[in-house]
Amino acid sequence: MKKRKDIITVAIDSPAAAGAGTQAKMIAEEYNLLYLDTGKIYRYIGNLKLENSKKFSHKLVKNKIKTLNIKKLKQKKLLFDKVAVSASIISRDKIIRKIVKNFQIICAYNPPEKYSGSVLDGRDITSVIMKDAMFKFYITANLKIRAKRRFLEYKKLNKKVRFSEVLKSLKNRDYLDKKRKYSPLKKTQDSILINTSKLSKKACFNKIKAIMDKKLKINGNI
Repeated sequence: MKKRKDIITVAIDSPAAAGAGTQAKMIAEEYNLLYLDTGKIYRYIGNLKLENSKKFSHKLVKNKIKTLNIKKLKQKKLLFDKVAVSASIISRDKIIRKIVKNFQIICAYNPPEKYSGSVLDGRDITSVIMKDAMFKFYITANLKIRAKRRFLEYKKLNKKVRFSEVLKSLKNRDYLDKKRKYSPLKKTQDSILINTSKLSKKACFNKIKAIMDKKLKINGNI
């Protein structure tokens, strides 16, 4: 695949509900980058399996991903907990990861010309998908704080769920993401650690922006 030259590439890894998605969107808006929530791709496939349990296959996944429009990843049903659990299981499949990887790499290194680059967040972006990204961040937060954030998100969606259930689900997802055989969630040595436990969204973004602006100025991008 031909890669666009001189583009800004940002790779972000994080456990669920750490605030990576919010920061990635803010980064995308600030620097005019294509944003891809890679976790939503696995949620999309996870939901595909839930809705097509008998017909689900690698061929079906390949065909769906080949014609996937990023807008489809914004469906509210992809936020449901059962879809998240299905996604964590699906993500352990080596063949599915390979199919998704190809789609992610195209988005990362060959975004539409109207964008100045790309920002991807997920579980294996810094370690597998964008090893040579200009910026690599590992965003995390305390488990209970993450659970509270997710619980409040569900409340806004008028979904009836107990905090204890959300906490248990996130703990399970952390285990599945970090212990899976292929592309487990981990912080790479060259990733910058950002802990959002005690940071507001704006404070976190300002911290990331300061890091990015310094390097971009040195490289002559700004």
